[in-house]
Formats: sequence, C-alpha cells, structure tokens
Amino acid sequence: MAELLSKRKVLSTNGMIKISLLSVVAFVLMQLEFSIPIFPFFLKLDVSDIPAILGGLALGPISGVLILMFKNILNCFVTTTGFIGELANFCVGFFYIFTASFIYQKYKTTKSLIIGLALGTLIMSLAAAVLNYYFFIPAFAAFFGAPVETFVGAATKINGNITTFKALIYWMIIPFNLLKGLVVSIAYMMLHRHVTPIINNKAFK
Repeated sequence: MAELLSKRKVLSTNGMIKISLLSVVAFVLMQLEFSIPIFPFFLKLDVSDIPAILGGLALGPISGVLILMFKNILNCFVTTTGFIGELANFCVGFFYIFTASFIYQKYKTTKSLIIGLALGTLIMSLAAAVLNYYFFIPAFAAFFGAPVETFVGAATKINGNITTFKALIYWMIIPFNLLKGLVVSIAYMMLHRHVTPIINNKAFK
C-alpha cells in the first residue's frame, strides 16, 4: 500500500511539473498576441492555447484546463483589462480545450482527435458569441468607460455592413474564434508527434 501511494505521489508530482512548465510556455505565448487586419482592434490572436491543448490531449482534459487556468492567473500580473480579458480567455478556451481533450481521451483514435478538435472549435465559437454578447463586451465597455457602440463602430470601419451589436457577434466574434480554433488545431497537428511523446514520458521530471 505504501509503495502504491508513493507511486501515485510521484505520478502526481510529475504531472504537476508538466502542467506548470506548459503553463509558463502558454503565458509567454500569450504575450505575443497580434492584430489581424480583417478584425477590429480588440480582437487579437495568440497561440497560447497550444500548450493547453497539448497537455489536455496528452494528460487529460483536467490537465488542459489547469494549464489554461494557470496561464491566465500568471497573466493577471501584467493585465491591462481589469482581469476581464483573462476571464474571457479562460471561459472561451475552456470549451475548446475540454471538448477536444475529452473526446480524444475517450477513444484515442485519429478520428476522435480530428472530431474533438473540430467540435471543440465549433463549441468554443458559439460559446464566445453568447458570452461576449451577454457579458464580456458589455463588461469591457464598462471597464473602459465607453459605450458598446464603440466596439460596433470599430467593426463598422472594417465591414460597413456591421452596424449593430448582434451583427458584430455574428460577423466578427464567431469568425474570429473559428479562425483561432483552426490555427491552434493545425499547430497542434504539426507539433504533437514531436512534443506529445515528451509530455507522456514519465521520466520527464
């Protein structure tokens, strides 16, 4: 029994070391966000979900979510969004990381991997639409002391057909998150053959 508990402790410690390292990598990547000309200024793309999806698919959905959470906790020390951006990143990213990791871990096939990543991207985009409409964009507007129309106006400058808040959600928020999910998923597919064996290696301490 003591030996079993010792093994569990080592595995637990080993897992937390991996989660911690991936969280730090994710935090660093989060600082490298960049704007895309077809989207308004407040939508910036970063690839900091790559370490979280790598960890989630290799170690399980809970590990992926923990990496996502720790990354945003670290970012709270350098935030300029009153923690709203970090909460938004976590809540929206949760649907992608958990969905993809859960489906893959259940079946562990190439098919389940592709389905998980695709379904995770879709669910994340829909969740982003709902959360941004009812909470995050209004919260950003209140924090910065600007009306929601300011965000709509920024989108109108890019696409003149976007003149309402709902149109902003349909034609900017959803496409942006679909693109983000696609970019992260493709990056994962390119990296996982090289990185996943290292993460799964119990000697990685």
